[in-house]
Amino acid sequence: MTAADAASRIGETFGVPAAAVDGGLSVEVDVERWQELGRFARETLGCAYFSWLSAVDWKDQGLEVLARVEDVDARLALTMRTRLAPDALRCPTLTGVWRGADWMERECYDMFGVRFEGHGDLRRILLGEDWVGYPLRKDYAADMANPPYR
Repeated sequence: MTAADAASRIGETFGVPAAAVDGGLSVEVDVERWQELGRFARETLGCAYFSWLSAVDWKDQGLEVLARVEDVDARLALTMRTRLAPDALRCPTLTGVWRGADWMERECYDMFGVRFEGHGDLRRILLGEDWVGYPLRKDYAADMANPPYR
């Protein structure tokens, strides 16, 4: 499937444009459609390879969760994006679509505090369980005199 075909199918199915960005496509959906987009990317677009998942803290605008998936054979890359409200840091898990999402969702939880609903083992992966706060959030201030752990 070509990028143009994929963009057209995304537009038809989700009613949002898929923009050509960095050698691939980028599409943003409401958080309620996050898993649906994931399943669509894997089953319809052939994006079987889960490359990465992370987040961006936009301060008062909330967090943006991003995931990059690919159809390696067709050289099709899709960056999926969704926005979380500042007071609702919850996002459906993609682990039922790609097993590779497991570790990266745990890392995103550990660093940003995003709670991936439906994840089977959502716990810290890099920091200790007694760590306070989420280091990659812009409201995190690590004072060396008062370390961020209990």
